[in-house]
Amino acid sequence: MIITMSKALERKMAEAETYEEWQEAAIAFDERSGLQRWKETEKSRRYDYASIRRRLDALQIMRRANDNHGLLFTLNEGIHGNLGGMGRSSLYKKAKFGTKQLIVDYTEEVSSALQHLAQPSVKGVSLREKIDFFHRAHLCFGQSALMFSGSGTFLFFHVGVLKSLWEQNLIPDVISGSSGGALIAAVAGTRTPEELGGIFEPEFLEFEEDIKSILRNLAPGKKRNLRKNDLVNIIERIIPDVTFEEAYQISGLKINISVAPYEHHQKSRLMNAITSPNVMLREAVLASCCIPGVFPPVSLAARDVKGNRVPYLPSRKWVDGSLSDDLPMKRLSRLYGVNHFIVSQTNPLALPFLSAEKSDKGILSTVSETALKTMKDWGLAASHLVQRPLKADSYLSKLINGYISVVSQTYTGDINLLPSKRFLSPTQVMAARSSEEVIELMNEGQRATWPNMERIRIQTHISRTLNRLIEGLDERVINGGRRAAHPRRKITSAKKKLELVADKKTAN
Repeated sequence: MIITMSKALERKMAEAETYEEWQEAAIAFDERSGLQRWKETEKSRRYDYASIRRRLDALQIMRRANDNHGLLFTLNEGIHGNLGGMGRSSLYKKAKFGTKQLIVDYTEEVSSALQHLAQPSVKGVSLREKIDFFHRAHLCFGQSALMFSGSGTFLFFHVGVLKSLWEQNLIPDVISGSSGGALIAAVAGTRTPEELGGIFEPEFLEFEEDIKSILRNLAPGKKRNLRKNDLVNIIERIIPDVTFEEAYQISGLKINISVAPYEHHQKSRLMNAITSPNVMLREAVLASCCIPGVFPPVSLAARDVKGNRVPYLPSRKWVDGSLSDDLPMKRLSRLYGVNHFIVSQTNPLALPFLSAEKSDKGILSTVSETALKTMKDWGLAASHLVQRPLKADSYLSKLINGYISVVSQTYTGDINLLPSKRFLSPTQVMAARSSEEVIELMNEGQRATWPNMERIRIQTHISRTLNRLIEGLDERVINGGRRAAHPRRKITSAKKKLELVADKKTAN
């Protein structure tokens, strides 16, 4: 009877049309199967429950007693997302919904303690001490990034992932994208949270005719001119003509677009509001979407001080960002202090070799990982040896360079959202998608996200609290007549931003 009911609940989860339906079935499954009892039981070999319990009790006692100095001292001892191994992936694979209640309680208590200390009425802790502590805590704890891989027309899977996170208000402040993923990152980064819901409407995502036109233009005997094809039309239709800095002012999101160099001996770039604030977003996305051999390389553009569009690094051309940096983790870590990566992965070259979870270091997983790494290293070594006598501009040398670039990359993060089918045909990367296929890919993205939603919520809870409190504290500093270390940007709608840019050009 229990087995029959469990199968019925699993079927209900698989057929759920909303996260609420999936959540209800998942909670019921845990209750029926005894996993709810597992979540309520603190003891486990999977993590250091005793140290987490001690720290939780200490924080609760000090916060309720208004022992503000003691609370500040205890929090200063360390705030991080993997205390006692509580970030371990196996803790989120046991139950269908959530993890150990002790972990949930601990993250909520840390957030409550942070909110308590940030209150203006808290005695004994000055505003200067608060700002110093919160910025150090944010730097030490780190933050999460949402990463959209290269995808071609599988990009609609990314749209489903984005929609699920948007509905739960869980979209991280840092987003990266390459190739098709760059398109989705740019769409998210040029809209306010209120405007973002409009991109999930079917009519917004109608690319079928545009893609068919591209395919017709790329038929044998056709002249390829990217500037006149429908890829440009798609980008112009869904992404406003703004710079990276202007996009940040619109959405408050830190979007990052990977582009690869067309020339030999050049390095890939990660375009964003820090490294390239004046670069035009449309051209960066266009370059990141340009598959070598299919589309010609792209020159970037920027907006000058007078608001005019001017060439950016005019001697350089750029192509598909997924070839060299599909998931730019190291750069995001250096720029933003990101140490937690949520990856939406649809790269057909990588998917067959990936797993949604990092396996625990058992004997079999260790042997398997070692064998794969050995094969990869030997393949790379052989490629370098074969390439050495070749001319740099020869076709074979370029082919080997592409292989080395693809094989050398890392394609997974801490939380990996993958399609149910691992074998996506590379020949379908540029295939036109019907309305039904678009909706199905979006649904697949949502279903891949739902089982990970509570893990994302729990593991990002403290960093989201820190971000919100730092914004409030910095605003208090500004209002007090002092310069803020990280002032909050005024968020402006895309339409209003474009009007301001036009006014600026007219004035000049």
